[in-house]
Amino acid sequence: MTTPEFPFLPDHNELIRNRYAKADALRAAGQNPYPALFEANDTAAAILAEPEALIENARPLSVLGRAMTIRSFGKTAFFHLRDRSGLVQVYVKKGLVPEEDFEVFREHVDGGDLVGVTGKLFRTKTGEATIEASSIRLCSKSVRQLPEKWHGFKDVELRYRQRYVDLIANPDVAEVFRKRSRIVSAMRRFLDDTGFMEVETPMMHPIFGGASARPFHTHHNTLDMPLYMRIAPELYLKRLVVGGLDRVYEINRNFRNEGISVRHNPEFTMLELYAGGWNASRMMDFVEEIIRATARGALSSLECEHNGVGYDFAKPIERVRYVDVIGRVLGVDVDWGMSLEDIRARAGDRGIPSDVKSADDAIIFLFEEHCEGALVQPTFVTEFAKSVSPLAKSVDGRPEVADRFELYIGGMEIANGYSELNDPREQYQRFAEQVGRRAQGDLEATGEIDEDYVRALEYGMVPTAGLGVGIDRLTMILTGAASIRDVILFPLLRPLKNEELAEQARLEQETP
Repeated sequence: MTTPEFPFLPDHNELIRNRYAKADALRAAGQNPYPALFEANDTAAAILAEPEALIENARPLSVLGRAMTIRSFGKTAFFHLRDRSGLVQVYVKKGLVPEEDFEVFREHVDGGDLVGVTGKLFRTKTGEATIEASSIRLCSKSVRQLPEKWHGFKDVELRYRQRYVDLIANPDVAEVFRKRSRIVSAMRRFLDDTGFMEVETPMMHPIFGGASARPFHTHHNTLDMPLYMRIAPELYLKRLVVGGLDRVYEINRNFRNEGISVRHNPEFTMLELYAGGWNASRMMDFVEEIIRATARGALSSLECEHNGVGYDFAKPIERVRYVDVIGRVLGVDVDWGMSLEDIRARAGDRGIPSDVKSADDAIIFLFEEHCEGALVQPTFVTEFAKSVSPLAKSVDGRPEVADRFELYIGGMEIANGYSELNDPREQYQRFAEQVGRRAQGDLEATGEIDEDYVRALEYGMVPTAGLGVGIDRLTMILTGAASIRDVILFPLLRPLKNEELAEQARLEQETP
């Protein structure tokens, strides 16, 4: 196989080839356009936080970042250097930097190149704190042109595909991901401080379970066995509760082989935790504490806005029964345990499909189709159908109803929790029912009884409540993001074909 002649990517255009030529010219002159080391001891934000002190003591500064929008005036030039913390202006003048530095800068450095600058701080005639360069070094040649300043990088799908450019071109995007990092850190800090222990459980499972979802399949060659990417860590975490670790949590990646939308990505992040001695009601109290601690730690506020709606997490979260939400939104009075015929009669023209064969599924259809979107302000929805809650205890006195809740904010499910079923006989029967549902065509139900989990319950598990929080969706609410793709650095997308890449390159070259 022969090595393709470079450039070999389908979207290499004339602009890219010209910048590669500049890198080649540097090499020919004995300069490395990609050196290994430049130690930067300062950041833009730290410099601009105390400019007067730095100007007064004339301490030498060293920064590393991208040269943005170079304004050259022959023997002088200004540009803003962007590093991970922000922007600081740099002044380059012939005679103040080594002659070789100035020639490389003038002839070979373009906007977007990564440069290392040393120098002292001063104020320009316009009053802007600026580094007067005493040396400047090209640290990495950017052979692709950054999006043009005024047109920007606005194509939504392209931003998701090239997040690395999105982060450079759109500072607000980078700030969303800084907030996401603070959200996870605040959540972890709160749980650690309240006595929970962080653990790690397997991401490849011999039996998929812990949620209703279609799994991704894989295969282990050495053991010659099929495996599934986990859809939830629940059954492993509850094994730990059996073992006496009854305050555990995991911030975990889950994988569900399902659709993609503004609220769904096949790979997503969840917080899952378990607390021995608690029930669903106590866990709802704790969810409020988690959200307040997270918002306060990440945003320094209990208030935020999402899709034009304001939220105040200082307020108690309302708790409403599942069937009462249907009554409130649709004016339809239904309840678990009613017959399918009665529910259809009461629902009238609400469009319950003819292929819905059970009363529980009819009620679930009414809720999911007509009511979820109405749950804008934070609301705990309680008391679900036991038939779709195979790991939850029943409500006392109502064996057909699961002691389960979901938290809705902005019309989205944010969290799910329940009083955990710890009766091994009943859990075995529930697993068997799930296997039956799968045999009848429900591809989200497990097709195998997890006998080892039943074996664990036979050793005894304390009364326990569990919780799963969708970190991606909670981040959407707290940052005001409209789509889950806006809070996931690299969402799953269909790959582009070569001809699509070539057309994209042509359009980029024509951008003014």
